[in-house]
Amino acid sequence: MATIKDVARLAGVGLGTASRVVSGKGSVSPATLARVRAAIEALDFRPSHAARTLLSGSSQMIGVYIPVLSGTFYTPILQIIDNELRAAGLHMVVAFGAGLGGARQQAIEGIAFLIERGCDGLILMTNVLQEEDIAALRFQHKRMVVLNHSFDSLAGQCFTVDHMLGGRMAARTLLDHGHREIAVVAGPASLPDNVVRVNAFLDELRANGVDTASLWVTERDFSPAGGWSAAKELMDSKHPCSALFCANDEMAVGALSYFQEAGIRVPHELSVIGYDDTPSAEFSAPRLTTVHMPWREMTQNGINALLNSCYDLQRPVTRGYPVTMTLRASLASHAEAAKPARRRKPA
Repeated sequence: MATIKDVARLAGVGLGTASRVVSGKGSVSPATLARVRAAIEALDFRPSHAARTLLSGSSQMIGVYIPVLSGTFYTPILQIIDNELRAAGLHMVVAFGAGLGGARQQAIEGIAFLIERGCDGLILMTNVLQEEDIAALRFQHKRMVVLNHSFDSLAGQCFTVDHMLGGRMAARTLLDHGHREIAVVAGPASLPDNVVRVNAFLDELRANGVDTASLWVTERDFSPAGGWSAAKELMDSKHPCSALFCANDEMAVGALSYFQEAGIRVPHELSVIGYDDTPSAEFSAPRLTTVHMPWREMTQNGINALLNSCYDLQRPVTRGYPVTMTLRASLASHAEAAKPARRRKPA
């Protein structure tokens, strides 16, 4: 395989001159440029990624950290990032939480892996890091953006969505459909965005005269299995309710699966709504009513800001993205509900 030294030798120029032609940086005379390009073509020279990085000072790689590589939430976001980077001639390197230690240590190690790989910039989706972790990261790598979380020391580089509005909108939708006896499946209390949406949901109910202390509320892990077990626990409790709010779509889909097996007709006996509007919501049975969070807009603008920083581009960057409700078949008005939810024993 030909090397840059071979190109320089064949063209009769110094190594630095050949490097300037390959990298496109620095000036050379037209005649020299023609000789070096002819040598490149004659030798079929293709610089390796390592060589291109050395020549240009850029790896053309963007590192992405996510907590888990599973489920229907992170996958669409990774697809958006990958599509955008490929269109810009860049590559995505992904790290996720794995190995020993807690979530915070896993995040620190995963991000260190991306930095060690020479990524030009970082996209971080994590809310377990502390401000001191961010300060240490900025000392090692200043070009980064954070998605779906805000750090005070990195405010201008954080892109998130309005979870308070999302939680209130979910509650408002159920109230507008006549539901006041509502069960809630929250996500982990350790995740700030979950806490914000659930608290906003309960605050909106309380503001409309609902005694939230009497509601059935449980916490799960944002997984379909968590939604299934919560739905079973709700039915076993015999707590009166006409609607169920799940703090993400994956738990809502798990709950729908349990209700279907238990013979509980959604939405005729019990309405169910989710949060996120991930692809699974559109194809659940019945199709899931959910809060549409603008993940695409958030991700797109975070990418634009990072590429502007890394490569001196002028991509548009905006903040403040619309939150809406996607109404589908899993929601009915309380007046339309035939009877309280009752269960048959799953097979």
